[in-house]
Amino acid sequence: MTGTPSPSIPAYRLSQLVRYFLYLGVAGFGGPVALVEYMHRDLVARRGWISEEEYREGLALANISPGPLAAQLCTYLGFVHYRYLGASLTTLAFVLPSFVMVVAIGWAYLRFGGLPWMQAVFYGVGAAIIGIIAWSAYRLTRKTVHGDLLLWAIFAVSMAITAITETERVELFPIAGLVVWAARSPRFRARSGTAAGLLLPLSLTTQATGSPQSLAEVFWFFFRAGAFVFGSGLAIVPFLYGGVVVGFGWLNDQQFLDAVAVAMITPGPVVITTGFIGYLVAGLPGAIVAAVATFLPAYILTVIPAPYFRKFGRRPAIAAIVDGVTAAAIGAIAGAVIVLGRRAIIDISTALIALAALLVLWKSPRRIPEPVIVAAAALAGLLLFSLK
Repeated sequence: MTGTPSPSIPAYRLSQLVRYFLYLGVAGFGGPVALVEYMHRDLVARRGWISEEEYREGLALANISPGPLAAQLCTYLGFVHYRYLGASLTTLAFVLPSFVMVVAIGWAYLRFGGLPWMQAVFYGVGAAIIGIIAWSAYRLTRKTVHGDLLLWAIFAVSMAITAITETERVELFPIAGLVVWAARSPRFRARSGTAAGLLLPLSLTTQATGSPQSLAEVFWFFFRAGAFVFGSGLAIVPFLYGGVVVGFGWLNDQQFLDAVAVAMITPGPVVITTGFIGYLVAGLPGAIVAAVATFLPAYILTVIPAPYFRKFGRRPAIAAIVDGVTAAAIGAIAGAVIVLGRRAIIDISTALIALAALLVLWKSPRRIPEPVIVAAAALAGLLLFSLK
């Protein structure tokens, strides 16, 4: 079915859209880029429930505001014809399957994590994750930064700060957006040197507070994390590492790498890793609080501006700010590759696994899904451990 449904008389029932996103949450592998492509294929090209213009507006809004890309687009598409109820139900349907999966894995991880076979699995998986994140950072950089020297400078500064401090400096994101806006604005173009200088005065300190004192503390940390995810869900990785490992000490390095691996092998949004982390920190209540806190900013920052986006969303000033924020976020991902690589690549075997994962993603004529690579790395870890 093709064609554009009327904005006032949708060509589908809300229950149909909710069932579709429930299915996508169960079977949607491949990360944010693949998930948004599935939505276009299924809802625009095949069913005709959403028009091309509505889809593009939703994708643009998801790109310019903080939050995981695929989850925000899901929220917007639910809002198009069924407003707040539609946005709420589609978001819940999309996120719930992967949340249930990561909680189940978290339970098994805590129950059996000390067993040699599970340690062997994550020995290989942790190394493969480094290769996967490195490839994602390369693709995002090539797609976003292009030949813009200012964006390259922002990317380099963000990468260096993340690698050196081993934490993500979120204050760099709005500063980067303002720098690009100022540099592209005719009013400030003559003073571009001053704008570039805004990148320098950044605090390089991090704060350690120990174990979580309450679920409120867990909620506030993950709420801030959700508010600073731009574009790819992997952008949350350096922020989480700087908090749950370096700042608060809730997890150790290996547990954090395992959490990222769990997000890679489950369908749905990558940032659902926060549910797994919350479970390790504070059990089922921690998982629920962490997941809700992570997705709440994305939901709010989608449904509030959605009615006004057609009028204001395409202005050059907004596009410039988004470019700067995105360059800083991708730089943080690249810096996280360095930080996490120091922990995951501990010998020749793990170095070879990470390199193999990167080469498969780079050179394979047909894109191999990340869960397949992670499964192969798990088998390699079991084999290598048995030979030791």
